[in-house]
Amino acid sequence: MKKNLFLLGLLVCSMATMAQTEKADKPESWYFKLGGSYFIQTAATEFPTVGGNLPLDRTFVGGKLVSEESVTGSFGEGFRTGLTAGYRFNARLGVELGVNYYTSKDKTMAQTRSDVPITPAGVYAFKSVGQITAFDLAPALVLFLGEHKGFEPYTKVGILVPIHGDLEITSDAYAPIAFSNTGVPTAFGNVHSVDKVKPNPTVGFVAALGTSYKLGKNISVFGELEYRNFTVHGKTKETTEFNVNGNDALATRSASQIHTNYRDRLDVNSNNALTNPNGVDKTKPMDELSSYVGISGLGLTLGLKYSL
Repeated sequence: MKKNLFLLGLLVCSMATMAQTEKADKPESWYFKLGGSYFIQTAATEFPTVGGNLPLDRTFVGGKLVSEESVTGSFGEGFRTGLTAGYRFNARLGVELGVNYYTSKDKTMAQTRSDVPITPAGVYAFKSVGQITAFDLAPALVLFLGEHKGFEPYTKVGILVPIHGDLEITSDAYAPIAFSNTGVPTAFGNVHSVDKVKPNPTVGFVAALGTSYKLGKNISVFGELEYRNFTVHGKTKETTEFNVNGNDALATRSASQIHTNYRDRLDVNSNNALTNPNGVDKTKPMDELSSYVGISGLGLTLGLKYSL
C-alpha cells in the first residue's frame, strides 16, 4: 500500500513538473514592437530611362563630350519606421505582421553637365533625381533561440508586400521651350518637372537576425539586422508639376506628355512614335516599355517591445 502511494505521489509530482515545463515551453502570448531602421543598398543596377534620357552621367566641355558613364544604384538605401504585432505559439515559434513606412535616399538617375547653356548639337544641362516612398506589410515566421541573462536571440523569414507608394522623379533642365515650324529650337529656359510612377503589384523576400533584452516584466528593447530583396516595375506615370522659368505650365502639356502607361511590349498599335506609323495620339496616354528598379538593402532596426 505504501509502495502504491509512493508511486502515485511520484506520478503526481512528475505530472506537475511536466505541466510546469510545458507551461514554460509554451508561453502563448501577444507582443508589439515599435522600431526605426536605416538601410544601405546591397545591389546596384542600371536605372531606367528618364524622360527620354538614358541613365548616363555626361560631361561636355566647349560643346564636346569629354566623359560618360552609366548611372547605377538602388533605392534600397533609406529610413523606415514600423509597428509590428507578434504572437508566440510556444517558447520557440511565433509569427509577426509588420506595417512599415519607408523613405529612400534621393538617387541621381540621369545627369548632363556642360560649361555652356546649349550647344549646336542640342545638348543642355539636365538632372533627374528619384525617391521612393512606400507603405508595406511584412508577415514573417519567427524562431526564438532561447533566453539567457535577459537576452533572447531570434531569426525570422517572411515576405514583403508593398500596399501603397510611388517613385517620384524630379527633373531640372536648361532646355528648349519654343521651336520653329521645322523643329529648330528658338528659345531656351529653365524647366522643372515632377513625375510620379505608380508600380505594379509585387512581392519581396525578407530575413532577419535579432535579439531582445528585457528591461522589465513586459518591456524589452530589441535590435535586428535585416536583409530584404525585391524589385518593382512601373505601371503608370503622371506629371504632377511642370514649370518653365518658375511659371506653372502644366496646362500647356498634352495628355500624352502628362500620362504614360508602361507596357511589356510595343508594337504598331502602341501610342508611341517609335513603333506606330501614325505617330502619337496626343489626346491619349503615351505607351512606353516597362522598366524595373531595385529596392534591395541591408538594415539595422532598433526599438521597443511590449509583451502582454
